[in-house]
Amino acid sequence: MATRKLCIGLTGRMASGKGEVARILQGSGFSYISLSDIVRREAARAGGAVSRARMQDIGNRLRAEGGAGVLGRMVREAVEAAAGRHWVIDGIRNPAEVLELRRIAGFFLVGIECSVSTILARMKARGRASDAVAEQELRAALDREWGLGEPAGGQQVGPTLALADFSIDNNGTLAELREHLAGVLEKIGAGHE
Repeated sequence: MATRKLCIGLTGRMASGKGEVARILQGSGFSYISLSDIVRREAARAGGAVSRARMQDIGNRLRAEGGAGVLGRMVREAVEAAAGRHWVIDGIRNPAEVLELRRIAGFFLVGIECSVSTILARMKARGRASDAVAEQELRAALDREWGLGEPAGGQQVGPTLALADFSIDNNGTLAELREHLAGVLEKIGAGHE
């Protein structure tokens, strides 16, 4: 009996815990791929400083040029061509990307929910250079990523979260996040193949 390919896509605001969920899944044998890696490669190719706003701009440009689902299509094609059977797909920020990724048999979208106040506290605590900006700038970046003032083909995390097959509340501890993720994996049937 052939084992099915299982792809867990992650969406949610920046610093909501998507990266932590991805690390947990990688530790369980999932291969990792991110839509943001495509944007980072394009930013590196173009040269210049890489900031959160520039990454958002480049992602929006790629979507404007190739269609709103272009990043999802590129990742879908990479996953379909790869030998791995379990994948975690990070950085899904537009509903059109979800439509592309749903073409993969065994794809589930998991939304990571987290309050803005918790996100801001985590961003300040994690000490990344890209997070070391004024709270007003962080709130503006969160609003933009959510979809406020963005074109339909731009950053649209709010509408993308609405498409999630499962949602995980990540306003608590790491242990609680692991417990919530285990519950989602149980519902999906991961590990029972």
